[in-house]
Amino acid sequence: MAPQDATMYWLSRRTRNDLFLLYCFADSGRPTAELRVLVARRSACIPDLRVRLREVPADLDYPSWIPCDFAAEQFMEHLPSESNWPAVLNALGKLLGTVLDASVRPWRLHLFRDVIGVPGQLPDAGPATVVVLQMSHALADGRRAAQIARALFAESGATDQGRTGSLPRTPRCRWAPAGSALLDAARTTAVLGLLRMPIQVIRTAVRGYHAYRSQLELAELTTTGRVPAPGPDFTPSLVNPSTEVGVSDHRVRVIVCAPDRLRIPDRTVTVVVLTAISLALARYLEARGAQVDRLGAQVPMALPGVSTPRNNYRSLGVDLFVDEPDIRLRSRRIADALGDRMARAGHSLLAAQDRVTAVVPAALLRRDIDRYPLDTVPDSIAGHTVVSSVHRGSADLTFDGGRVLFTAGFPALGSVMHLTHGVHGLSEDTEGRGATITISIHADAAALPDIDAYSDLLVAALGETAQAHRAADGVD
Repeated sequence: MAPQDATMYWLSRRTRNDLFLLYCFADSGRPTAELRVLVARRSACIPDLRVRLREVPADLDYPSWIPCDFAAEQFMEHLPSESNWPAVLNALGKLLGTVLDASVRPWRLHLFRDVIGVPGQLPDAGPATVVVLQMSHALADGRRAAQIARALFAESGATDQGRTGSLPRTPRCRWAPAGSALLDAARTTAVLGLLRMPIQVIRTAVRGYHAYRSQLELAELTTTGRVPAPGPDFTPSLVNPSTEVGVSDHRVRVIVCAPDRLRIPDRTVTVVVLTAISLALARYLEARGAQVDRLGAQVPMALPGVSTPRNNYRSLGVDLFVDEPDIRLRSRRIADALGDRMARAGHSLLAAQDRVTAVVPAALLRRDIDRYPLDTVPDSIAGHTVVSSVHRGSADLTFDGGRVLFTAGFPALGSVMHLTHGVHGLSEDTEGRGATITISIHADAAALPDIDAYSDLLVAALGETAQAHRAADGVD
């Protein structure tokens, strides 16, 4: 297992960092027992859904993935007191407070049947099925998780994971020891890890020196303007209170939009949503009596290419320019800042630090993770909220014949981030149907007491942002 992925696993022992991918389908009417069989059959054809994590004694080496079969507890049907969308959101808030043990099973599917009143549906539309795919962050980042879900819900069936797009190959496990044989294998791995440790320490020191040289070179390139400067820091706000790890009251809301509503020339959907968040969050904080001078967002960026780590991204700190009153100019400045952060994050010199992490002994990395102060908020932070944007492909997904209606995701909360946003889209299928963009809100009720008020502000800000650009372009 790559150090980046092991980090996500060890962090899950201290905080809740699982991924939750929501897919809403038209209800096919098939019995739940048959849907369970379908999930078991399809997941058996997807290598990433047929593994679990094996730890090494004393963390003398990094954990590894070993084969495992589908278990009955990986398919859970939920029966809220009412079969409507608000009840599903309430149940989802409780789910977001849970975390999987990847050493038992790294994924689970949650099912809600006969749901009425889902967003974007006509009042007389039939019931919907809401599926929530929960994954350990050690198993995948947002992009890879979307590809795994596509394999599970692909209309043609998940007979070949390679057909789902650019999903990296999962290494084959040639054997799956059980019982005492599994324990012996773990002990052998620990011994080998202990023998490798002196070499890893030397390699860490050598690569650390090269990383230091790369930092000096990057600083010089930044000074001369050949590489954009790093993102700014921000003072924590009311949505970044210092609190103990472990949010007890998760709240979620989902805004489903037609793509045309957010389509603006020369602006990406991510920039449009960031601009709207800059308006809504500033207004929400001001209504609570806070003085808002600056706001920023952390935006995860997937790194290009196929990588060994399952988690292959960097978080970018982007200024939201709330001091700019002109919405069009604000969105342009946000777009430019995001472009600069992406250019810097993609620079080859930053990969030197990744090469250091790749050879750090597992025991040392685990020690650092266990000691990291998750319970405090620093004086300066890289952003006040997270905005994670992932396009999840074509709207040709189905669940036993029921077409997909929309998809959503809910970035995790933590000691700094008590408000996060997901931006997830589906493009038209081959028949020109099903394109949607969903903006989700995930908040700690202690930091954002009235999520509906904030959701209403964000809906209004999305319309205001689009209208400001269309009016300037002479579009009604």
